[in-house]
Amino acid sequence: MTIMPLRPAPLRVGDLVALISPSGPVEAGRVDHATRMLNAHGLRVQAGRHALNRHTFFAGSDAQRLADLDEALRDPLVRGVLCMRGGYGAQRIVDDADFAAVRADPKHVLGFSDITALHLALWKEARLVTVHGPNAGRIDDGAVRALTTDTPIVVTAAKTEGTFPVRVDGRAEGVLLGGNLTLLAATAGTRHAWDPAGVVLMLEEVNEVPYRVDRSLVQLERAGLLDGLAGVAVGQFTGCGDPTGVLLDRLGRLGVPVLGGLPIGHGDRPATVRLGAPVILDTETGTLTEMNREAGSR
Repeated sequence: MTIMPLRPAPLRVGDLVALISPSGPVEAGRVDHATRMLNAHGLRVQAGRHALNRHTFFAGSDAQRLADLDEALRDPLVRGVLCMRGGYGAQRIVDDADFAAVRADPKHVLGFSDITALHLALWKEARLVTVHGPNAGRIDDGAVRALTTDTPIVVTAAKTEGTFPVRVDGRAEGVLLGGNLTLLAATAGTRHAWDPAGVVLMLEEVNEVPYRVDRSLVQLERAGLLDGLAGVAVGQFTGCGDPTGVLLDRLGRLGVPVLGGLPIGHGDRPATVRLGAPVILDTETGTLTEMNREAGSR
């Protein structure tokens, strides 16, 4: 039986959003920035009880970070759960998240980088469409638009992006999944590994030298997580030297369209996309285009 994706309704003026820190520790200034930005769009903001905690290299203990996540997912007044930053730590808590609450009351979840682990878990457990974009600590107007409208998102490859030469011609349609390459590889072998059939896989990375990029891609290939893909959308590989040769070598053998140069990832002004949404990847136009689908209801 096919499980239909859960797509939360756009946020409306007056809606409440929760700021949580499921990964690394957060400076108070990031909460201030998020609050100002969201208030300017008419949204109310509530910071998690442990959002500014610090425990070694995490934003609080595993129990504290999980408590903030679950409280936000369970609260019927909260319509959006916005992650403050990445870093490391989401993998340590995702297995115990309250996915029943997500299935009963789907709401927006925003984040990227380490939050890839949460995106994958929410897709696998609840088929929740989530928002891959700047974390709340650096949220911008593009990410807010993705939360407050159901307008299809179009991302265009840019010649200024280092991965622009990574291309295998063609056109593909499929569900967009993916995120940070290291987190994707770390998810292989877990219960939240994705079914790759018909998926347009989005990849981005930061501060990994080319041989480590290769290692992660080989891990995905050996785990069968590249089998049957519809296409690959290649975002920013920031601080990774020149990984184009590795990317062309590993992705070019898949026999599917590959589009590099997409400004999605750890750049200064990263684009926002919806994971779990159907998309068209077209190398002729150089675009990744979300297909129009009616938004869900409350």
